[in-house]
Amino acid sequence: MALTLAHFSDVHLGPLPPGAIWDNFAPKRLIGSVSWGMNRTKLHHPAVAQAVVDDIRAAEPDHVALTGDLVNIAAHAEFPRGAEWLKEFGKASWISFVPGNHDAYVRVRWEQGLSHFAPYMEGDMAVAAIHTSAHSAAGFPYVRLRRNVAIIGLSSAKPQSLFKAGGTLGATQLQTLSKLLGDLKAKGYYRAVMIHHPPAPGLAPDRKALTDAGALHDILSSEGAELVLHGHNHRAMVNFIAGREARIPVIGVASASSTGTGKYEPATWNLYHISRNQGNWVTEVSVRSWDNATRTIVPQRHFTLPS
Repeated sequence: MALTLAHFSDVHLGPLPPGAIWDNFAPKRLIGSVSWGMNRTKLHHPAVAQAVVDDIRAAEPDHVALTGDLVNIAAHAEFPRGAEWLKEFGKASWISFVPGNHDAYVRVRWEQGLSHFAPYMEGDMAVAAIHTSAHSAAGFPYVRLRRNVAIIGLSSAKPQSLFKAGGTLGATQLQTLSKLLGDLKAKGYYRAVMIHHPPAPGLAPDRKALTDAGALHDILSSEGAELVLHGHNHRAMVNFIAGREARIPVIGVASASSTGTGKYEPATWNLYHISRNQGNWVTEVSVRSWDNATRTIVPQRHFTLPS
């Protein structure tokens, strides 16, 4: 039975709430707010993100993957606003979320921060070992089973030093992922992995990279996966990891609120049509993007991933 999966990322929901900096002051929040005021207000617009959301709704996918950076500087007021935005978008059972580095921009306790997004990070199968922390009591990896597709959520969101935007999975997530990939393959599931940061070395600058990208790359290469979805780089990307049985597609999207100003691409989202044909997985990809001329989301290209 076929399943359609929408993927978008890096909403950077704006503008910053009033008092976001001074109510919860931290030096990194101040730097981030200056960056927002001087640069990001030109690069991101909530109307573009809303157009993406409306276009996804119109496509009526079976499920939606959102790979992080819903907020900007992890100000306390950004989290309830983000939760309301998610609620208006759709049910938690329809949307799977993993946090990005901006969702963990500075250290924020679970109750004040990511707990607001908890319903969108809940799995529906038992996982042997999960990673939790003071800022994220949600357990990662989590797995959601939708028909014959297993959606695996990883969290690379870890508060970073002042001028870094990287991420880390850690040993527990990596070890559990390795086992999950093998178990889910044995049960016949299509394995779609969600992570904010690109999952292999060299796909992001050092200060923005996943610290254990090499370890994740090796696990994916060894155990296999049918699809890896990420954001973070604010541009459309298609890469492949060499697996033991087949190449693994690694696909990123531009920021969902990007106006296409400057060096960044306009907002994109991808629709995946996943099906079986004579025992093989078939993944068709439709790419849709923001068009400044018409101020609408338009089709960009369509292709089929190698199986």
